[in-house]
Amino acid sequence: MPEPTRKANALKSVVRSHVENVFAVPKDRMDLLIRAIGIARTTTKIGVANIVYTIKRLLTPCKIALATA
Repeated sequence: MPEPTRKANALKSVVRSHVENVFAVPKDRMDLLIRAIGIARTTTKIGVANIVYTIKRLLTPCKIALATA
């Protein structure tokens, strides 16, 4: 593989790894499956899943701090 292509792929890989985690956690680990009728219900389910994901991310450093103390 040519060097410019390898560098471009490495840069894309870094971005993908950060973005894919945000979508993988609610879908896989939180078992998020959207089967709702209407955009309002779907939006609400996705919004609640995002809030839970954010709260989990905020609490993780607290858990680590408590475990090491």
